[in-house]
Amino acid sequence: MVDYRAQIERAKQHFGEILEQQLMRVEDIKEQGDFIDYRSLEKIIIGVVGGDGIGPAITHEAQRILEFLLVDEIESGKVEFRKVEGLTIENRIAQRKAIPDDVLAELRKCHVILKGPTTTPSKLDPHPNVESANVAMRRELDLFANVRPVRVPSEGIDWIFFRENTEGAYILGSLGIDVTDDLAVDFKVITTQGSERIVRLAFEYADRNGIDRVTAVTKANVIKTTDGKFLEVAYRVASEYPHIRFDDWYIDIMTAKLIDKARRTEFRVFVLPNLYGDILTDEAAEFQGGVGTAGSANIGKRYAMFEAIHGSAPRMVKEGRAQYADPSSIIRAGAMLLDHIGWQERAKRLHMALDICGQYEKRLVMTGRSTGATGSEYADYIMSTLILDDLEQKWQAYQNRAF
Repeated sequence: MVDYRAQIERAKQHFGEILEQQLMRVEDIKEQGDFIDYRSLEKIIIGVVGGDGIGPAITHEAQRILEFLLVDEIESGKVEFRKVEGLTIENRIAQRKAIPDDVLAELRKCHVILKGPTTTPSKLDPHPNVESANVAMRRELDLFANVRPVRVPSEGIDWIFFRENTEGAYILGSLGIDVTDDLAVDFKVITTQGSERIVRLAFEYADRNGIDRVTAVTKANVIKTTDGKFLEVAYRVASEYPHIRFDDWYIDIMTAKLIDKARRTEFRVFVLPNLYGDILTDEAAEFQGGVGTAGSANIGKRYAMFEAIHGSAPRMVKEGRAQYADPSSIIRAGAMLLDHIGWQERAKRLHMALDICGQYEKRLVMTGRSTGATGSEYADYIMSTLILDDLEQKWQAYQNRAF
C-alpha cells in the first residue's frame, strides 16, 4: 500500500492558502463602492496596450478611429490616449509574471484600457507557463463583467452575453496542483457576491434597454455546488425584476440552441460563469463573421478594459501578414469603450458603420492575406462611412433588408 500522506498534506496546505485568498477577496467585494462616474472626471485617460502578434497592428487602427471620433475632446484635454508598454509575451516571460509590476502600475493610472490580444503559453509550450495576462488583469483590476454583444440583423440575432470574469474555472487556473504524478486537481470558485453583481448587471442592462428576457447558462445539474450557487443567486436577483422573464439552460443544450433557427432569435441577454461564457461567445461570434469581428468589454467599478476576443495569431506575423489582420473586433470593442465613458451616440454610429462595412456593403473585404484589404485600408473605409450624412438611413435599410 503506497503511503500518500505527505502528498495529501501538501495538497491540503495549498488548498488552505487558496481558501484564505478567496475569503479575503469576498470581503473586498463587500466593501466596494459605486461605479466610477466618468462625467465627473476632468480628464479621461485611455490606456492603449498593443499586446502580442497582430495586436499592435489592429490596436493601432482602432486607436486611429477613436481619435477621429474624439478629436475635439483630445484637443480640449478632456481625453488623453496613453500608450502602455511592456505587456508582451517576451517581457512577461523574462519577469515570470502575467503582468509585470511596472506595467500594472501604469495600467492603474488609466481609467479605461484598449487592449490587443496577448499570448498565453499552454502547458506544452516551450515558454514558461505564465498565467494569462487577461485573467490576471481581470483579477488585479477587478473587471468582473465580460460583456460581449453579437448582432446579425439579417438573421434576427441580437444577443449580449454577461460572462462572469473573476471566478469560475479560470480564476485559479494557474493554481491547480499535481498531487502525484497520476493525480492533478484544479479548482473552481463561485461566490454569492460575485454571482450577484454579474447577474444584477445583466438585469439592469435588460431593464434599461427594454428587454424582457434574461437567460442564465450553467451546468448546475452536474456541477451542483458552484454552478448551483450561481443559479440560486440568479433566481433570487430575478425575483426583484418581475417584469423580466428569467429562465435557465444547461451549457450543452444552449450550444445547440444557438444554431437552432427556430429558437435562437428568442434569446437576448445571457448571464453565465466564466468557462461557459468563453465557449458560448466564441460560438456566437461565428454568426457575425467569426471571432475576428467580435469585441468585448471587461467592466469593473473602478476600471474597464476593452479588447478583441480572438488570439494574437503569431502565425500571421511569422508569415508577414500582420498588416492584413482584420481590426473589426477591436474596433467594435472601441465602440463599446465610447459607450461606456459617455459618448453613446458616437458609439452607435461606429457600430452602424461596422455593420454596413462588414455585413452590408462589403466594398472592402478582409481575408487575412494580400487577396484582401489591409487593416489600415479597412479602418479608412470605416471612417469614410462614419461621416456619411445618411449613415443611419443606410443602416436602417440594412436592418429592414430593404436594399
